[in-house]
Amino acid sequence: MQYTADVTRSKPQGWLVRGLRRGWRSLIQRQELVVAMLLLVAGFALSLSTTSFFTSANLLNVALGFSWYVIAAFGALMVIIVGGVDLSVGAVMALAGMVGALALEAGLPLPIALLCGMGSGTLVGFVNGVLVGRTGLPPFIVTLGTMGITRGVVLSLTSGAPVLNLSPTFRYLGQGSLALGPLAIPLPVIWMLLLAVVVSVLLHRTVLGRYIYTVGQTERALQVAGVAPDKVKTIVYTLSGLLAALAGLILTARLGVAAPMAASGYELDIIAAAVIGGASLFGGEGTVTGIVLGAALIQVIRNGVVLLGLPNQNQWQFVTIGAMILVVLLLDYWRRRRV
Repeated sequence: MQYTADVTRSKPQGWLVRGLRRGWRSLIQRQELVVAMLLLVAGFALSLSTTSFFTSANLLNVALGFSWYVIAAFGALMVIIVGGVDLSVGAVMALAGMVGALALEAGLPLPIALLCGMGSGTLVGFVNGVLVGRTGLPPFIVTLGTMGITRGVVLSLTSGAPVLNLSPTFRYLGQGSLALGPLAIPLPVIWMLLLAVVVSVLLHRTVLGRYIYTVGQTERALQVAGVAPDKVKTIVYTLSGLLAALAGLILTARLGVAAPMAASGYELDIIAAAVIGGASLFGGEGTVTGIVLGAALIQVIRNGVVLLGLPNQNQWQFVTIGAMILVVLLLDYWRRRRV
């Protein structure tokens, strides 16, 4: 009888353990939920430890701080979904901003200058897509090479000098704001939200979006359906170049100057936002919502480091972002092993 009683008492504990395990597995299946929870925890902690974090001005500054590189991250997301990587996005941002600024300096109308900037980034993305899709070369090596070439082209366009005195109309695209009641929403945040909707519709409501996810999951299935995976990859890298160019133009308009070394090092932030937000480096997974949440978490941590007045702020930011990437990769690896 004693043995039976012990077994009876242990059953609820077994149910509890199994329930916790199922809850944990369900949670990590939706990485966006994990990131959202971390974002809430970080925001709550900073609101308790500082007096200025949870204010409309600071929160808008946080959103503004990641708006332009999230736009580029939308393109990087599609590249990661097809199983690739794009290291040239930062250099493309600088190229588009410089080309657009030089076009304005040459007296071209603003719409034409913007098209020139977007065209330059689209061209780099197309070259990446052709080299990766048609030749099968490793995306890391291809985009590393085009990153160096693109950055060199940007430096050679003005011999390393910045382009100043940009037109007020162009600067308004990055420095203007939209009044919504008592709030003034910066225009880069508006562009980010609009493009988030566009890219989300593309990925989840179009045939091309289904092809993109299928390439990342199994190229063979796409070939059986009569669709060439290399064409899909070319389109994806081209779109990545276009979105990076848009991000570069917005960044240049915000800064009010086209600098040859603009967006230097943004590759880490862009890839980190995608990976932390749930885009699997193994391909086939990722959402626009996850990108925005991942970028928001990164920017909140950076903002918190500054507000808390921690020493060696840059070092702590790099350490934190790098640690988050490793943790997310380990979770992704563990989840795939369990499946």
